[in-house]
Amino acid sequence: MSPIIINDPFDPRIAAYRDIRERDLTRRNGQFVAEGEVVLNILTSTASLCRPISVLIDSRRFEGLQPVLQALDADVPVYAASQPVLDAIAGFHLHRGILALGAKPGPINAGSFLSALTDRSTVVVACGIGNHDNMGGIFRSAAAFGADGVILDERCCDPFYRKAIRVSVGAVLRTPIVAMGAAEQIVDRLLHQGVGVVAMTPSAEEPLRAARRNGPTAIVLGSEGPGLDPSVIARCRAVSIPMSGGFDSLNVATAGAIALHHFTRA
Repeated sequence: MSPIIINDPFDPRIAAYRDIRERDLTRRNGQFVAEGEVVLNILTSTASLCRPISVLIDSRRFEGLQPVLQALDADVPVYAASQPVLDAIAGFHLHRGILALGAKPGPINAGSFLSALTDRSTVVVACGIGNHDNMGGIFRSAAAFGADGVILDERCCDPFYRKAIRVSVGAVLRTPIVAMGAAEQIVDRLLHQGVGVVAMTPSAEEPLRAARRNGPTAIVLGSEGPGLDPSVIARCRAVSIPMSGGFDSLNVATAGAIALHHFTRA
């Protein structure tokens, strides 16, 4: 394999990578930019639900990345540029020296997804998660503890934002994602499907250690600060993680990881 050398940051072949901080804030027509070797490994693996479109790397990284690049289909171009040109393309210093353009997977039918759940299934329901670090952390935990997927309500940020993908160490690319509208409607549909729905909230009297699963289980997480809406909590089994010294709050991704460990290992 020989890379396609890019000497001009305005080369039209790499237009999708130009000024990626700004492009992260706009629609990409079903595409996303991934960053770093770990994420590239996931994107090119058989576990990925996404399709690689192209790769752009620092020329000095090409030889060392051969094992990963060899996994690409022959029609996926690999562009290489010097560090100054790469920085000019990205719009900032890209110290990792690796970018990739990928295609998001098609939407998952909610009914089919829910019908496929078994008694051992665990899913995460993210409600109003607007912070990309937290979104990435939730996906990382979901993958680490074998969740069947992540359900997003209509107020969540895009998990395919470059930073969310990076924080998830590529878990966003391999985890089934289901968009299902308003949080209350999601919970009602899960309950109708026979799924046990657990809301993680500091105000709950039942501690997590006492909670036992009985069939498929959904763990509902809300945004930091306001947390879950009372109307959502009222529909669920409310569970808390007891803390010491009067402290009553964990990062949402951390709380989700603890709950996932508990319910997937129960």
